[in-house]
Amino acid sequence: MASCVAAMTLAGSRPASHAPGPVAASYSGHAQLSFHRRGARARVISASHRRTHHPSFVAEDEGVLEWLRGAAAALAIVAQISVSLPANAVLYSPDTKVPRTGELALRRAIPANPNMKAIQESLEDISYLLRIPQRKPYGSMESDVKKSMKIAMDNKEAILGSIPAEHKEEGAKLYTSLLEEKGGFQTLLKYIKENDPDKLSIALASSLDTVAELELLQAPGLSFLLPQQYLEYPRLTGRGVVEFTVEKGDGSTFFPTGGGEPKSVATIQVIIDGYSAPLTAGNFAKLVLDGAYDGVTLKCASQAIIADNETGKNGYTVPLEVKPAGQFEPLYRTPLSIQDGELPVLPMSVYGAVAMAHSVDSDEYSSPTQFFFYLYDKRNSGLGGISFDEGQFSVFGYTTDGRDVLSQIKTGDKIRSAKLVQGRERLVLPSIAPES
Repeated sequence: MASCVAAMTLAGSRPASHAPGPVAASYSGHAQLSFHRRGARARVISASHRRTHHPSFVAEDEGVLEWLRGAAAALAIVAQISVSLPANAVLYSPDTKVPRTGELALRRAIPANPNMKAIQESLEDISYLLRIPQRKPYGSMESDVKKSMKIAMDNKEAILGSIPAEHKEEGAKLYTSLLEEKGGFQTLLKYIKENDPDKLSIALASSLDTVAELELLQAPGLSFLLPQQYLEYPRLTGRGVVEFTVEKGDGSTFFPTGGGEPKSVATIQVIIDGYSAPLTAGNFAKLVLDGAYDGVTLKCASQAIIADNETGKNGYTVPLEVKPAGQFEPLYRTPLSIQDGELPVLPMSVYGAVAMAHSVDSDEYSSPTQFFFYLYDKRNSGLGGISFDEGQFSVFGYTTDGRDVLSQIKTGDKIRSAKLVQGRERLVLPSIAPES
């Protein structure tokens, strides 16, 4: 709320002649509040200016000014109450904790044991604390690590008990490494004691990777039942990995950002998430297996790279599928209302997010075949860093390798091949094809 009020106060202090930016134009609540507050201030100033020419009214003038100031403050409060604030709270708060990387979004999306999620949240809190410049709160970081250790030790049976029998041994090794081995809790405490943020950041990433591996072992399938009308659709009941090989359409080359020789082809790896978008990810995985994207041309639009393969003649539809944060199952054919504070488990506000385009007939459905890479740019988002298209598309995965390639793709470049390199065993293909 403090961030919202600060943003509105600054807006109110701008000269009236300034043209509103796209954010202000889109969210008129701010402009309306600023107008009322600016108008109240203008009336105070004009009243003061008129009455200073009449000395006999000096005492009365001070009383009137005080009353007007009080009225202006009251008006601002009324305006704040009357304006719908949930959208402002989401879009204008710099503290909005939306995942900023695909890895973080995917880790949060794993439906795992509550104890593991509590450990994950405590460790992720250290990531935010590490961003604080200059004097970092190492005492708070130490408390987070010790809290995680206590949860892990107090709930060992519950954590390991939720892992299927065939993965028990692997789970036990990961649990031990988290508590005792290099890159685990003890290593975090060591670097916190040494006040070494660089080594701590590397060790923290290792610990979070171990947490994610444990969580994936705990989540063997979907944690919810699909609606009856969608049981005949292909579905992915976990994670999959798709590897794209792309080539330049004009015969030029890709330049590795980390150095090395230019290459005529490049590789992009995408993790697709059936835990949060089983129908969308399942349909996409099936299309990859069918070779539907081999040889497809790419075209670039504003903040997106789109597969140019929409035919509109596939004979079936795929519903819009978005899982809200904090919910147990996705919503179908219903976009999220960011204005009401809803956020998806798989946000689009991440560079390299992968989503399906809308159907040509209705935004309640996704295109059966046409997908796009989203090139998130904070400069074209709300002050909270949230895309204005957030919650409107079926996001089903993230680019985890080859993000540097995305910025080099131009219209006319092609997907030479797309392969499902992991997750085939998680793909369920009903014998009956979905009907339109």
